Amino acid sequence: MADSFFKKENAKKKAKKKQDKVRKREERKTSNNKGKGFESMIAYVDERGNLSATPPGQEPQKESREENQEHVESSSFDTHTQRTGVLISFFDRKGFGFIKDDITGDTVFAHQNRFMDDISERDKVVFVAERTPKGYSAIRVEKMD
Repeated sequence: MADSFFKKENAKKKAKKKQDKVRKREERKTSNNKGKGFESMIAYVDERGNLSATPPGQEPQKESREENQEHVESSSFDTHTQRTGVLISFFDRKGFGFIKDDITGDTVFAHQNRFMDDISERDKVVFVAERTPKGYSAIRVEKMD
């Protein structure tokens, strides 16, 4: 007696499942992560808190933070020279504003206690930048003639 149509179809499905199972097993064997060393699983944290593949002692030493800050200070502002800028905003009620430096384009905090003249918004000013814990602050702010 011959097999029915459904029996033949079920046999084909079983054979296909078996082949798929064998193929997946071979794929898992080739892309297996087992047996790789412990070293390949380690991640390190650098001084800024970022993950890194190299241990802290083996990476090239960069400038320390103090040297880096000195470099930033010297590149953006020389704290002993007078600079020019425009008072771009000033809040009368609060007594402070911001000066946009003409050379670097940076904004510098300015408090009215440091004003030498009566200065209003959009006036051209001459000032000296001073490093503070929160950034640069303008001191000796005078109105340009």
